[in-house]
Amino acid sequence: MNSSASSAQGSSAHQVTFIHSSDLQLGMKRAFLDADAQSRFDDARIRSVQRLGELARERDAEFIVVAGDVFEHNSLDRRTTGRALEAFAKLPVPVYLLPGNHDPLVADSIFQRTVRLDNVTVLDSFEPVQVREGVELLGAPLVAKYATEDLVAKALRNVAPTDNIRIMVGHGQVEAYSSERSADLIDLPNVEAHLADGTIDYLALGDTHSTASLGSSGRVWFSGAPETTDFQDHTPGTAGGETDSGNTLVVTLNKESINVEPVPVGTWVFDALYWQVTDMDDVERLLAELEAYENKSRTVIKYALSGTLGLEATRRLEEGLDKLEPVFAALYERTRLMDLHLEPGEDELTALPLTGFARSAMSELAQSAGQQDPTARDAVNLLFRLSQEG
Repeated sequence: MNSSASSAQGSSAHQVTFIHSSDLQLGMKRAFLDADAQSRFDDARIRSVQRLGELARERDAEFIVVAGDVFEHNSLDRRTTGRALEAFAKLPVPVYLLPGNHDPLVADSIFQRTVRLDNVTVLDSFEPVQVREGVELLGAPLVAKYATEDLVAKALRNVAPTDNIRIMVGHGQVEAYSSERSADLIDLPNVEAHLADGTIDYLALGDTHSTASLGSSGRVWFSGAPETTDFQDHTPGTAGGETDSGNTLVVTLNKESINVEPVPVGTWVFDALYWQVTDMDDVERLLAELEAYENKSRTVIKYALSGTLGLEATRRLEEGLDKLEPVFAALYERTRLMDLHLEPGEDELTALPLTGFARSAMSELAQSAGQQDPTARDAVNLLFRLSQEG
């Protein structure tokens, strides 16, 4: 997907191509991942840094900008920090890192303690930083976990329109998540006024993990996280979450034109799924959908089921899920949304080779299982399997 504000071309001396990323959150942990999957997740996040460098080389980008939340927090273990710094040190172009709300520029900031690399510049002030003649960056770093004002506006107050290409780098939101307006919200109309008068030529934003263009200028973007961090919800009526993460932006701009290309670089998938099931055909379709995921070892699925199934369909469902569970990075129920009932048909119960106490027990357990008692459902399935084996 390409987004272009204009097709006009500027001279190469007054044009720049760079990589815009954000929210690497190196060191992120996920409670639903076991140790093996977490290790793969850690490797993928380090790999995302390497991919930024590969993309810069492929597209002849001059530098890389990471718009906040480079690290998950300021107190990472030595192994994670060491691997991250090694990855940054090997990047083929200069990289500019902005402190965000996860890694703010506080007294014990990870940037002040560990990030001392020749090719890395921390955007630690509100003053312009020259990249090369004619190109500069203007950062709005977080100096506390929670900002108390619009930091982008604070940085813009100190600068005037310029003939240089000036790229603003910020971290935060332009819309409130509640009815109350937060003091730290970025004033988008103010940004677009400064874009129009030539004070800045692009605002590289971080914080939202999905790629998005904001406003009407085509010059304000959330890059999104280069590696997926949370679920895209496919539940009918509640679709949302990380709808377009796993991208990095290749930006080419001058004073007259801009081209922004989101490039997929992520390798992980987080999906929240919902199925209605009523019979064996529904179960087979559900299992086939799970089987179709290509890279299961880097895929996390949480799911909810609703409906009523008989004994055979329930056994097939649970056996199928049990087989797939260890293959995925994580595959688990959304317990609070589960509404699956077990209701054996009369023909199923009649056909069971059970008599006396065993048949009575099965009837009672089936009734409890139909009322969503997971212990009873497990007991019904066990008794059903044993009766079939017998």
